[in-house]
Amino acid sequence: MAGIVVVFDFDKTIIECDSDNWVVDELGATDLFNQLLPTMPWNSLMDRMMKELHSQGKTIEDIVEVLKRTPIHPRVVPAIKAAHALGCDLKIVSDANLFFIETILKHLGLEEYFSEINTNPSYVDEQGRVRISPHHDFIKCSHGCSLCPPNMCKGVVIERVQTSLSSEGKKKIIYLGDGSGDYCPSLKLKEVDFVMPRKNFPLFDLICKDPLLIKADIHEWTDGGELEHILLNLINTIATEENTKFISAADCKLQTMSAHEALPQALPVRQ
Repeated sequence: MAGIVVVFDFDKTIIECDSDNWVVDELGATDLFNQLLPTMPWNSLMDRMMKELHSQGKTIEDIVEVLKRTPIHPRVVPAIKAAHALGCDLKIVSDANLFFIETILKHLGLEEYFSEINTNPSYVDEQGRVRISPHHDFIKCSHGCSLCPPNMCKGVVIERVQTSLSSEGKKKIIYLGDGSGDYCPSLKLKEVDFVMPRKNFPLFDLICKDPLLIKADIHEWTDGGELEHILLNLINTIATEENTKFISAADCKLQTMSAHEALPQALPVRQ
């Protein structure tokens, strides 16, 4: 369905854990992470942790192998592939980082299914260390949103997506997320859109405090099986509605032509 954009959070939405915590825990650096956590922003801490792991002899290959073991519900990959096959434009908006996300997507065979990934930039430097920087440079200036962490406002990303939709003729957004960082973009959604919060996670709890603040239709889910069922049902429902509107418009046009465009008079035949 060419008129639908599906926007996924990544951690605890596509995958079943926080990818940052997963790497730190699996590589045995949890105690150091918890010790440093009160002293700096999360994004800066993850860059520091990559430095510490590198100094301990952990390689890029070690990190990649951990990322390949990231837990994911078995119905999430089929759901993503089905949504893509139905013509939806798929995007990721995540406070993880590009190296982690791309590594996991490649392992799952999903790297070609997303038109864009909005996240914290990261790369492997010449020493073989992962470097992570903020999506928004909060040292230079604030993004001005009190709901979001200093390094990324997902609401700003959604506003940019909405602007692009108006120029591309696309109409509806389906947003899937779980965390408190997904609340700001959910508030930006319009009446024609849909938000899918993961039940009993922070986004769901925030929405439940005052659901009237959310203009979009709300459809909660609990696991990958429900994610697949609800997402594909929404896509098919939207497609059916759009087809009905198209057929109705075509019928109306035909009726108008019948009423206003009389057939030419038949010419008399000479006897």
